[in-house]
Amino acid sequence: MNKKSMLGMILVAMLVFLAACGGSSENSETDEVTIGYFPNLTHIATIVGLENGYFEEEFGEDITLHTKTVNNGGLFMEAMATNAIDVGTVGPGPLLNIYVKDPSYHIISGAVNGGAVLVADSDSGVTELADLDGKRVAIPVIGSTQDVMLRKALQEVDLSPTTSGGTVELYAAAPADTTTLFSQDSVHAAATQEPWGYVLETQANGQKLLDWDEFAWGKESTNTVVAASENFMENEALTESYLKAHLRAVEFIQENPEESQTLVIEHLKELTGQELNADEVEAAFNNLEVTTAVNEQVIQEMADISLEAEYVSSNDIDGMINLSILEGLQE
Repeated sequence: MNKKSMLGMILVAMLVFLAACGGSSENSETDEVTIGYFPNLTHIATIVGLENGYFEEEFGEDITLHTKTVNNGGLFMEAMATNAIDVGTVGPGPLLNIYVKDPSYHIISGAVNGGAVLVADSDSGVTELADLDGKRVAIPVIGSTQDVMLRKALQEVDLSPTTSGGTVELYAAAPADTTTLFSQDSVHAAATQEPWGYVLETQANGQKLLDWDEFAWGKESTNTVVAASENFMENEALTESYLKAHLRAVEFIQENPEESQTLVIEHLKELTGQELNADEVEAAFNNLEVTTAVNEQVIQEMADISLEAEYVSSNDIDGMINLSILEGLQE
């Protein structure tokens, strides 16, 4: 056999090999997926999806699933940026903060509307929103969704945070720590997600200033979304698998609220070692709406407020919301 014939055979063999490797690009070579979420009630769709085995069923036995929990959106987006999280639930605020710098991350579904409240310490003298003038308010983290919601609410009474030349001091603290802050008189109020708002009311002498349907955009406030990296979304089969499981979880929660709450209590106890009170979870559950809908106008307003706060250099989030795969599954 001459050299040309041998070279030709080698090239054909290589092409066949490459075709075999790349022929199923939709399934790619990815055999592991890491799902991220917070140990909060506002991440109930992810928790129920995990507890009921929906993610395992939809991804199939060829995909190994991992989970990663974080306590705030900043940590979630850092993990996604370093490929430690592929997909999961997070607030829209932290996602848009990253998106304007690196448009490699997208909202692919809604998860929870509402679920956030504004609570004041009863000993603080704060009985209405305008009383926050000169006071300190706890938020989960600077730039968080609750931070942006608080800024929206303050605008309604012509107040603003000290970082924007106003008189309301923002104090970043983990939601679980706010009960201690109230008891120590370290903060006068807290913009927080459930069930921590209810915990402040029942265990820390808190009184609600704005309920979930009044705080910021009210029932239209998009609190939690499904976020995915572009790397993950390149594999449409995997993205569909996640969203199918997410849709099943949302439907289950809507049809079985009590059982869903029990699943959350059990899941969070296993994660944290602490068991939430069933009455607390039920009350908190009534302060949110589990949904796949995304209010794009609200998220744009969040971007506008973030720009005013100088958290971002631009409010151009065109392309951040990509619901095409979700809508295809819902047809």
